[in-house]
Amino acid sequence: MGVENTTMNDIALASKKGRRTLYTYFKSKDEIYLAVVESELDILSDMMKKVSEKDMSPDKKMLEIIYTRLDAIKEVVYRNGTLRANFFRDIWRVEKVRKKFDAKEIQLFKAVLQEGQSKGVFHIDDIDMAAAIIHYCVKGIEVPYIRGQIGADLDDQTRNKYVSNIVFGALHRTEI
Repeated sequence: MGVENTTMNDIALASKKGRRTLYTYFKSKDEIYLAVVESELDILSDMMKKVSEKDMSPDKKMLEIIYTRLDAIKEVVYRNGTLRANFFRDIWRVEKVRKKFDAKEIQLFKAVLQEGQSKGVFHIDDIDMAAAIIHYCVKGIEVPYIRGQIGADLDDQTRNKYVSNIVFGALHRTEI
């Protein structure tokens, strides 16, 4: 039904909680919507962190983090069907909630880049800038990826080739 057409009573019935209980924790259905988005982003952040802690080469780790992120966001948007419509319609509201996630993601990319730099896998002049650029590049392809406009018809090997060329070309990956 979407946020606009959903009432607090609908949410109370679906959650098997009383309206008073809902109002104890949330002032409005918009706050509940934002809490759902924030919760999903926390789960995604944890998934990406687990990938970053794996014992694998930094270049493979970077690719797996990117794929984990894109695939998880796509799955979340499709799983929350009503969230899907609002995700595309009110991206600014989502952006407000995403600030904390975005900062964590940039730090995660930075850590992997530093690891790659120290192991001689990457040659990067400015790790902070590279982490921010990777973050914004991945964020920029989110919507086309979710909508199937990018990569939907590619097999994994072809997809890996394109992503590797873009990411590693920018990072000046060296052969190990």
